[in-house]
Amino acid sequence: MPRRPSASHGKSLFGDGTAEPKPAAAAYRANIDGGSRGNPGPASYGVVIRDPRGELVTRLKKYIGRMTNNAAEYYGLIAAMDYAQSHGIRAIRIESDSELLVKQMRGQYKVKSEDLRPLFERAKKMSQGFDSFRIDHVYREQNREADALAGEALDETAGGIASGSPSRTKPAPGNARPEPRRIRARFRSGVLYLLEDVDLPDGTEVEILLRLLPKTGA
Repeated sequence: MPRRPSASHGKSLFGDGTAEPKPAAAAYRANIDGGSRGNPGPASYGVVIRDPRGELVTRLKKYIGRMTNNAAEYYGLIAAMDYAQSHGIRAIRIESDSELLVKQMRGQYKVKSEDLRPLFERAKKMSQGFDSFRIDHVYREQNREADALAGEALDETAGGIASGSPSRTKPAPGNARPEPRRIRARFRSGVLYLLEDVDLPDGTEVEILLRLLPKTGA
């Protein structure tokens, strides 16, 4: 009887010789929230990320200017995914109390708002970069920590402007206040994008004189 050849070392037990699939990575959990006072109005987001054991990894909060609640929710989602990808997290579960955002990301709702479409497309593309991505709707009571962070970001910004905080409204000691400058900007999807780099502290208030210019084709 001919001898059966022994299996060579380093190969899998699968008949086609392919490598055995790696076990799925345990998912991190990110609770996200975004809000706007005025809708549109001053807006911010809050993010809380925990590891698969439930241990806190990071808290993120940021004032993001004037926009709608829904846009702020997307900014929170993008911030959570950006943090995860930049820190090598390959599996993530997002929890949000925004039913609109969750159902749009799942493909259950169409994105009808032209203001939200670029944010949705960016978020969708980022989500495809994970080995495992899941997004679920939770009630506001289950999302309190992220909601509180978003509120803190708004309160801190408003308080800094009102009280004249050096980090927000006053130049550093020994520096003269910047002279007024003309800067071109482009309005797109509800956001005003400056076409020049400007070095100003976060939360600085500026005055804008709107004057429509002919399109350049860009």
